[in-house]
Amino acid sequence: MSIRPVKHIIEAKPTIEGAGVKLRRAFGFGETGDYDPFLLLDDFRNENPSDFLAGFPWHPHRGIETITYVLAGTVDHKDSLGNNGSLGAGDIQWMTAGSGILHQEMPQGDPQGKMHGFQLWANLPSALKMSNPRYQDIPSTEIPEVRDDDGTRVRIICGTFWGKTGPVEGVAADPRYLDVWVAAGRQKRLPVESSRHAFAYIFEGSGSFRDASQPFGVLTEKEGSIETVVRERTGNRSLVLFDSGDEIVVQAGDEGIRFLLVSGKPIEEPVAWYGPIVMNTQAELQQAMRELQEGTFIKHP
Repeated sequence: MSIRPVKHIIEAKPTIEGAGVKLRRAFGFGETGDYDPFLLLDDFRNENPSDFLAGFPWHPHRGIETITYVLAGTVDHKDSLGNNGSLGAGDIQWMTAGSGILHQEMPQGDPQGKMHGFQLWANLPSALKMSNPRYQDIPSTEIPEVRDDDGTRVRIICGTFWGKTGPVEGVAADPRYLDVWVAAGRQKRLPVESSRHAFAYIFEGSGSFRDASQPFGVLTEKEGSIETVVRERTGNRSLVLFDSGDEIVVQAGDEGIRFLLVSGKPIEEPVAWYGPIVMNTQAELQQAMRELQEGTFIKHP
């Protein structure tokens, strides 16, 4: 087994999306090669309703899949297929935009006014960019959780891990999407297929991702190697991008650590990107924009 070294460490940056929603973006709207097949990860975590209630009014998507994972509060949604519903704490929505869809997402806080969730964008290969749109709405009760003897807990949203398979299926990028919690002071090795790009996004507790032989300490960079320690329980929002290998090592801090562990097979195709529309060429992108203006964007029945 070969341990994946840390390639980059990124702190999620504040940004505003939709009608004024304040969130943090871990990556997106830049170079996609290191994250392929993934395009963007947003962390919408807020305790001030005025920072998120304006939501994400009607907007288009084409050529991608959007994955919404709610931890606190709710997200009400509607779309041009006639679907509507509400995602609650622990629920997942995996939307394949395909040839094009119009939808809106309106977050609501929990009784204490707290909202927390993530949205991940996955690219579609050229052969599927104009496929029919579809939804997979998964309630929290259908997401399996596995536990190890040392207290490690893993919710399996997509893919197979420790003998269990998540409920989201038929996704082009064949991703594995896990919600991992490692108990305080524990060190854990987690497998990641060597053919996949992989990253971890820390959102609770603290810990380090590195070769198990390196000492646990502060953030350092020397001799071309990077050691990461994510400290504060709140507001950490740090993304760790891994290099090649077939497992990662995580050392939990004094409070334990909780993170998303996401991996997927690279598509390795050109990316032409404008907002929520992602195609392979500028000509395809320009055609999509013309269709939006002409009212011919929606292709599904």
